[in-house]
Amino acid sequence: MLNRIFNKKYIKYFFILLFLLLIAIFILPVSVPIVLALLTAILLEPIVKFTQQTFKWSRKPAVITNFILFLTIITAILYFGITKLISQLIITTKVVPNYLNNLTGMWIDMQNNLFKYTEGLPVEVVTSIQKKFEDTLKSLQDSLLDLLSYSNITALLTNIPNFLVSFIVFIVALFLFMLDLEKLRIKFFHYLSESTAEKVRFMSEGIKKVAFGFVKANILASFFILGAALIGLFIIVPKYAIVMSIIIWIVDIIPILGSIIVLAPWALYHFLTGDAVLGTKLTILAVILIIIRRTVEPKIMGSQMGISPLAVLIAMFIGAKLFGFLGFLIGPLIVILFITAKESGMIKLNFKI
Repeated sequence: MLNRIFNKKYIKYFFILLFLLLIAIFILPVSVPIVLALLTAILLEPIVKFTQQTFKWSRKPAVITNFILFLTIITAILYFGITKLISQLIITTKVVPNYLNNLTGMWIDMQNNLFKYTEGLPVEVVTSIQKKFEDTLKSLQDSLLDLLSYSNITALLTNIPNFLVSFIVFIVALFLFMLDLEKLRIKFFHYLSESTAEKVRFMSEGIKKVAFGFVKANILASFFILGAALIGLFIIVPKYAIVMSIIIWIVDIIPILGSIIVLAPWALYHFLTGDAVLGTKLTILAVILIIIRRTVEPKIMGSQMGISPLAVLIAMFIGAKLFGFLGFLIGPLIVILFITAKESGMIKLNFKI
């Protein structure tokens, strides 16, 4: 038994696993832009090859063309997203003082109505109700002021340079990975034995298939969001229904972000400007879209990726708990890696309890 445990093969696997664990704990957290660049390059590789075959180009012109196209799309999304966010923040900072004054006036009216409706009730009950209202109002005011506090705005501004540095590293690394991906693949397989290389090829094909299934599933799920958003906005704000539903659809295609990125600031803006009814309707629509997304997405992902919808749902939930929003991607990816490794024979689970 001990000979089996301390077999050289098992010791080798143990050190490989330990090495990968150390990388995951200490290196991956500070290498996110580079890892994302590598994954993006792998996802764009079929498009690069398609461009080469279609136009009979060498690799370099095909890479440059697709890189510029990708960079244009990403820059446009960031530009419109950031300008929209900044404009909403400027508008919000202007209307918050007026809104707080209006809120104070509404509170005085509510107090007068409270005294009128609670006439005849015990003094203790009236005092308790009044205190609850006062605590609620103070909590709301403190939340709004904290949201727009100097420290929060400063923290946001200080994170911008870090984001820009990470973005530049991502872009440069992406271009270099796209250029040298084929060479890196050859070097990687050079260090593998024939049997291991065959298993890795099997895994990579499975991951590639699942990755395209994931993208396809996101696009299909986004059409459900488009339909629901269009119907909801036609009921709530017919004037902006088509334009805003298209914006929500485009944003929703992007993994992690979702329609909440558009609807939450929009609803908050109307709450702050005093239109609580419209803000509430937009909030309800956002909740409905989230429910549709979280209900439809696992089912579609399961059918497109060949994984059980329950497994996808559990992986997304646990991933989100461990890694935040990125966990919605990381969770299913770990499941995919495990399944493909098991199917390729790299992981064997032949045991009984």
